[in-house]
Amino acid sequence: MTLDIEAIRKSYKRYAAGYDLLFGGVFHAGRTTLVQRMDLQPGDRVLEVGVGTGLSLPMYPADVEIVGIDLSPEMLERAERRCRRLGMQSRVRLELMDAEDMSFDDASFDKVAAMYVATVSPRPARLIEEMGRVCKPGGDLFILNHFSSANPVLGGIERLLAPLSRRLGWRPDFSLEEFLWETRLDLVERIPVNLFGYWMLLHARNRMDMPMSMAAPLSQTAARAE
Repeated sequence: MTLDIEAIRKSYKRYAAGYDLLFGGVFHAGRTTLVQRMDLQPGDRVLEVGVGTGLSLPMYPADVEIVGIDLSPEMLERAERRCRRLGMQSRVRLELMDAEDMSFDDASFDKVAAMYVATVSPRPARLIEEMGRVCKPGGDLFILNHFSSANPVLGGIERLLAPLSRRLGWRPDFSLEEFLWETRLDLVERIPVNLFGYWMLLHARNRMDMPMSMAAPLSQTAARAE
């Protein structure tokens, strides 16, 4: 079932108050791994798409600039509270924004991350296109997400839940193969994370310096499973 912006906003308005309790611990390992893999350098400018309640913000080094965007005002309000509580206002900027239509200039960031966002996006390929546009050529894109399980039991449950996508605010049956085919990501590595490796961290090199049609086929990308 197709998601839309209003369905997502309504879902995360419901989730906002209890999000940290429900998903903070479950998703913590994936967030930690992603920030570590970023290999951030002093002065780097980072965009986090779908910053949510800001659970990942304390993980970033103190010498980088962080911009976080989210579609949900309720989630973003909690991220702002977290920044004030941690004294991070001077190096963190938070904005209410649609990740599929960002207002940032081209090549504004050294690295761009989207944690648990791709299954929420109405148009995942458009999301990745925008992430690539605002990232510097040769910069790094990081996508952390749940993808459909190859396990027949888990995959069956995901398919049963699929009609509830609008209510849930995310897609339970989200194919990794289709996502990679549609986005043509130039993969550097993909790493299973979180409980039982049920989520996947994708690290890609930004190749927005060339037309999308010239991007190498997936079979030629330098992906490395770990």
